[in-house]
Amino acid sequence: MCISVFLWQAHPLYPFLLLLNRDEYHDRPTDPLNWWEGGKILGGRDVTAGGTWLASSRGGKVAFVTNVREVKLISNAKSRGDLPVRFLKSNKNPMEFAEEIAKEADQYNGFNLLVADLLSMDMVYVTNRLKGDNCYMTTVSPGVHVLSNASLDTPWPKAQRLEHGFRDLLDQYCEGEIPINEMVDKLMGNTVKDEISMLPEVYNPEFEYQLSSVFVDTVTPKGRYGTRSTSALAVKASDEVFFYEKHLENDSWKEQTATYMIEKDEK
Repeated sequence: MCISVFLWQAHPLYPFLLLLNRDEYHDRPTDPLNWWEGGKILGGRDVTAGGTWLASSRGGKVAFVTNVREVKLISNAKSRGDLPVRFLKSNKNPMEFAEEIAKEADQYNGFNLLVADLLSMDMVYVTNRLKGDNCYMTTVSPGVHVLSNASLDTPWPKAQRLEHGFRDLLDQYCEGEIPINEMVDKLMGNTVKDEISMLPEVYNPEFEYQLSSVFVDTVTPKGRYGTRSTSALAVKASDEVFFYEKHLENDSWKEQTATYMIEKDEK
């Protein structure tokens, strides 16, 4: 489970600005933000399956994925975390990649995938759970969007809280520089939960209640579960990329930051 809010092609300084919380079991091995694939891909990495929830490339690509909340799962499904990696390593544009994934979408459990090319300023949303089990894809329109564990911009209360807070901060800084770390601190650690009557009713009510905050921290029969990391990815009009991650390691929060310029000849 994850939740993200992002600004796309709607700010003079930041053509793309993303905040994302990754929720996972605390005992699942994870590598923090770092360069991999020979220094071409930047992101955190799931050690168990080798994929990622969010990553970017030196050539100007970005991809992130969330699970769709559902009860029935495919036991031998392909890893959803592999989808962002495949896009970042491919030579396909976002829509071409979406069309490729559509042919095998039934081999995955429910996913939401966003893939973007920051040079052509093209972003595509793909999901295999919007209408039944069919694959759906669309170009993402400019503006503010929120993605949790339903389809893009589904108005779950936690998503609406995050979106409203994000818009308020954007209004506060107008067209100027945005203090990204301050935005992360104010928005992504929110532990406000929903009323029982407002929950999606996919899982049992108690678990749904624990998942209803932006920042999640709970204990399940399988172990401690919750927000393992918070990321911010900001791309400036100058093609400078700022990637920040705060991750939980041995019950302590650690921070890492990387910056780079998009290499236009390295797509």
